[in-house]
Amino acid sequence: MDNMRELALDVLFEILEKGGYSHLVIRNVLDKYDYSDPRNKAFVKRVTEGTIERLIQIDYVLEQFSKVPVGKMKPLIRTLMRMSVYQLLFMDQIPDAAICNEAVKLSGKRGFRGLSGFVNGVLRNIARNRGNIQYPDKSKEWKKSLSVSYSMPEWLIDFWQEAYGRETMEKLVEGLFCEHPVTVRVKKDLAGKQKEAWIQELLKEGIGASRHPYHACAYRLSGALNVKKLPGYGEGLFVVQDVSSMLAVEAAGIALENAEETEESLLVMDVCAAPGGKTMHIAEKLGKRGRVYAFDLTEYKVTLIRDNIKRMGYENVEVHQHDASIPEPSFFGRADVVLADLPCSGLGTMGKKRDVKYRATKESMEELTGIQKKILDVVRKYVKPGGVLIYSTCTLNPKENEQMVSWFTERFPFRLDDLSPYLPKALSGEGKEGMLQLFPGVHESDGFFIARMIRDKA
Repeated sequence: MDNMRELALDVLFEILEKGGYSHLVIRNVLDKYDYSDPRNKAFVKRVTEGTIERLIQIDYVLEQFSKVPVGKMKPLIRTLMRMSVYQLLFMDQIPDAAICNEAVKLSGKRGFRGLSGFVNGVLRNIARNRGNIQYPDKSKEWKKSLSVSYSMPEWLIDFWQEAYGRETMEKLVEGLFCEHPVTVRVKKDLAGKQKEAWIQELLKEGIGASRHPYHACAYRLSGALNVKKLPGYGEGLFVVQDVSSMLAVEAAGIALENAEETEESLLVMDVCAAPGGKTMHIAEKLGKRGRVYAFDLTEYKVTLIRDNIKRMGYENVEVHQHDASIPEPSFFGRADVVLADLPCSGLGTMGKKRDVKYRATKESMEELTGIQKKILDVVRKYVKPGGVLIYSTCTLNPKENEQMVSWFTERFPFRLDDLSPYLPKALSGEGKEGMLQLFPGVHESDGFFIARMIRDKA
């Protein structure tokens, strides 16, 4: 376990001090140490993700017990203190003495033997007084209390309250803090007995699988550390895809699985497609009666899409490396459907990418709206008259969502179209105005926005 603590320290240092993206750093490390005992990998995952998720609360506690402000600590010691406080406060199964002793050993091993007394003193003081920690009084400082309890920056609390009202804001702050299991889409043609056998194989590996109420092919997996090692992955039985992403594909109204040979083939474009979840979902819906053209910006992303398509066995997809903000005239007016799931601030994914809330700024969000407008002005040209444009983001920001749609429909010959016929019963009554905003804590999904628009025929 000792080397796992050091590994967790290195992972957190890479994320918190060097700016690495948490989901990528953690995934790469777990893949590298795939041979390790599952309990050790689970420890690293929990400590790293938990420390990041509760960072504001952890720093709040440290400031009460340390004479040295968190911001003035040596970067490695700061990271070590943060992960140790997380263990003290939220991992009851580990003895306090073990947490403190291992932190002292690690500080010495990494060249900070002179600070071992500081590390030991602060941590043991927190351990002795954990029941007396003073948190903000909700009746007097409700915003500060909410910020510390859910480790949410205060400016985001203000932002969401202004945008959605206090009740919805509080629900989504709490919803983003809850556990978000991996969601997968199983192949539609997977027979009932095959699906049941797959679920039983998962159970043998200690993985729980439960149907999601929003989509017949969506399953939530609990306890999955490495998706690539799960039963059925190599055989192409499922693909990782959040249910909100599945709803974006359903909103396109593609229903050609059982199309007659005489029906016209459809052309669908997915313009920012990586890692390919929506692309493959479309391909499955089209079957032999249509083709998907998937684009993305970098060779890495294109390779990711191609690898997924090969694993899943879809043959009606073409993948190209292309910058979506640059027009491709050969596709002008040809697409029956264009899916534009564009680069965004990603505020709806905090439940899975826990560092997003610390990276986001109002300035970066403003920059993204400019990119979104530029891409929309290009990809609209691919939609044939009467065709469908699906605009979606994984964020919670009216400027990137509802206001972006208003900007678009005011300038170009597109109109919003009722989404409700394409939504599950669990979401009945929503989407009638052509837009759907999904909120964690209100809906059972990531934070996600979908708009369905039709290009005028004239």
